[in-house]
Amino acid sequence: MCMVKSGDATPIAFRRSGEGPPVILVGGAFSTAESEAPLARLLAPVFSVITYDRRGRGASGDTAPYAVEREIEDLAVLLEEAGGNASVYGMASGAALVLEAAIAGLPITQLALYEPPYVTDPADPRGTAAYRERLARLLELGLRDEAVELFLSAVDATPAMIAAMRRSPMWPGLTAVAHTLAYDDAVLGRGAVPAKRLSAVRTRAMVVDGGASPAALRDAARATAKSLPRGRHRTLTGQTHEVAPHVLAPVLEEFFAA
Repeated sequence: MCMVKSGDATPIAFRRSGEGPPVILVGGAFSTAESEAPLARLLAPVFSVITYDRRGRGASGDTAPYAVEREIEDLAVLLEEAGGNASVYGMASGAALVLEAAIAGLPITQLALYEPPYVTDPADPRGTAAYRERLARLLELGLRDEAVELFLSAVDATPAMIAAMRRSPMWPGLTAVAHTLAYDDAVLGRGAVPAKRLSAVRTRAMVVDGGASPAALRDAARATAKSLPRGRHRTLTGQTHEVAPHVLAPVLEEFFAA
């Protein structure tokens, strides 16, 4: 992996593959550059693709205190590495981060977003102060397993699903980046679609959801697309929040190449 220093001197690890117009992939909760590698491989024949470890994950640093502005600066230095501007794809909380970067005026030429997890239902626990306070307390106490369980429960994972995940080889990877759940929560703010601020984003944008995803995520995707002046909405039939790279890649290629 290559390294670049962000505005606060935090090292950010990234990978570049392929040749062509630049595209940066921004992962969501728990993700690293490795998580985005399958999608990057499918896009690399057409684009120069950058994947990276968001701060606090993988090989990147994690300078305290955390602030959303620092993550925006991380993306800014990667845009410089890409040649000064690039198309950007964001997944889940990564999509919310990309939107914050666009609002801040970063030189993003095109936006593609998959299921930004904004809260559209007042009953959604992720939008409550109680969830944020509980998550912060668990992380303060170093209770990473419990923090991951709290998040998974909030996104409708059943106890049986969580128990199976705890027994799987993937669990240590989740707990290793559990502290970044608070970072994702900060990126989402109070949870609702920031419609007024998004109305200032003039970048061409596509917001995608899965036809088999929970209704809350699909509602958030539609509301986000509606809030973007140049936004369009697209649904991938049969896909869930864990979208298949081979289904998503042609959609991104068509959009970014237009």
